[in-house]
Amino acid sequence: MLREFRDFINKGNFVDLAVAFVMGAAFTTVVTAFTERLVAR
Repeated sequence: MLREFRDFINKGNFVDLAVAFVMGAAFTTVVTAFTERLVAR
């Protein structure tokens, strides 16, 4: 499993993974803010 992960990173997909992580974090922030505004009303 570790070898497969190392091969995955070496293929350049690490950048794609990092971008996906950042987009996921931003999406979580938007959903949290939206939910808090709904509950506050």
